[in-house]
Amino acid sequence: MLIKIAKPSNLRESDVTPESVYLSRRRFLGGVAGVGAGLMLSGRVKASENYSDVPSGDVPAWLDEKISQSQWRAVTPADPDKDTLAPFEDASGYNNFYEFGTGKSDPAKRAGSLQTEPWSVVVDGEVNNGGRFTLEDFASPSQFEERIYRLRCVEAWSMVIPWLGIPLADVIRRADPTSKAKYVRFETLVDPEQMPGQRSSFALIDWPYVEGLRMDEAMHPLTILALGMYGRELPNQNGAPLRLVVPWKYGFKSIKSIVRISLVEEQPVNSWQLLAPNEYGFYANVNPEVDHPRWSQATERRLPNSLFSPNNIDTRMFNGYADEVAELYAGMDLSVNY
Repeated sequence: MLIKIAKPSNLRESDVTPESVYLSRRRFLGGVAGVGAGLMLSGRVKASENYSDVPSGDVPAWLDEKISQSQWRAVTPADPDKDTLAPFEDASGYNNFYEFGTGKSDPAKRAGSLQTEPWSVVVDGEVNNGGRFTLEDFASPSQFEERIYRLRCVEAWSMVIPWLGIPLADVIRRADPTSKAKYVRFETLVDPEQMPGQRSSFALIDWPYVEGLRMDEAMHPLTILALGMYGRELPNQNGAPLRLVVPWKYGFKSIKSIVRISLVEEQPVNSWQLLAPNEYGFYANVNPEVDHPRWSQATERRLPNSLFSPNNIDTRMFNGYADEVAELYAGMDLSVNY
């Protein structure tokens, strides 16, 4: 049975690198000590043992160690009748990842071409400790946590998925933002040779795929950067090796295969907002009271389902995380700030 996570109010707080960036890197790696300890639960979980039927990939040794030492977190609020984990085959085989095609099965079929090792992430913008970091250096200072979250797509389907990752707030604190940092902007890899959807003449998106969060959203304890799922590393089609997970927002906000995180002063224009601003806004909070222009958001199809077992359920405000995040939007008109 899934348990309820504490409210934020109950939580405590491959290039040659220039010398200046190297010194910033040392500050970045060291800055996490003692940060976020109150977010961790006491029990350790050997995550791979919980998903013995899930196939593993070729995971780097450092990531395998971090996964095996991950701490347990859980979905909120628990609903044992509906919030059962999606089978790994569904979570890894039914995806939106337009870099590999527009069909739901395209990512699983085509993402094998993506080389995720080595991988680096640039942290820049309004920060004092920026630079380019290997994925290991980027993620290792943080304690890995397993979080079971709902994933609600704007297309009105949903799943429950166990993610493995680190709090985005850890990364932001280590970067040491300046007073001008008001938003966080994310970019996905651009590599048409590896990502065939980026070289398609029918592609609608102006690459790279871009997403953004307000600073308080990025710092929220529920917001994580995932490096794994189901007790193993992320499959390529799920956004390997690094993706954002923001469980109270529609799934397109959870940008995949991240290569750049920039702290900026102005609100970023995310890719779907640029493509269709009348349909997709910056906030993208799950809201059953604000329909998409072409379909209702009042209900969702919980996957897996079938023709004879549609598994339709009511959509919850903020995807069921209202107790934790509603205060972020106090006083806002959510039909305007959609």
